[in-house]
Amino acid sequence: MPEQRILMGVVGRPHGVRGLVHLHSYAADPAALPGYGPLTDARGRRFRVRWRSEGVAELFEIIEGKRVPVADRTAAEKLVNTQLFIERDRLPPPEEDEYYLSDLHGLRVVTTDGRELGTVTGLHDHGAGAYLEIGPLLLPFTRACVPGVDIAGGVLTVALPEEVAVAEDRKDSAA
Repeated sequence: MPEQRILMGVVGRPHGVRGLVHLHSYAADPAALPGYGPLTDARGRRFRVRWRSEGVAELFEIIEGKRVPVADRTAAEKLVNTQLFIERDRLPPPEEDEYYLSDLHGLRVVTTDGRELGTVTGLHDHGAGAYLEIGPLLLPFTRACVPGVDIAGGVLTVALPEEVAVAEDRKDSAA
């Protein structure tokens, strides 16, 4: 079953001395992030976001129903690398041939020739494109490397690039 929370943003370094932060949004339209309502962190704290300029936001923690602003640089520094989530049911279903990265976590991975590789153990997106972690392998999440995704069936099909040798290939070439 896919994760019930979706990562929507990560708090970056402070911006100035009045509590503003750099905020990386994973929303399809970053400007829409505040419209998703309260975001939660891993500890269950709730936050509201207001954009001040491109990539720079004002954060408010919701405490006892009241918005408490992150008011200074010291408070902002304590939030660096805080991941902000929303409940999955607050997002629209993905379009055909689109996936939330959390949908891929835990899928069984097979090669185009039917060999089992394991499961998707991690997902990484550092801005240049998403990568799937399958045990010790990191593969780009592109149509060339991942020609098949069957969320309902729990299977992801990969076409290994020639440069990638899996354990069985190394054993065969050593013999």
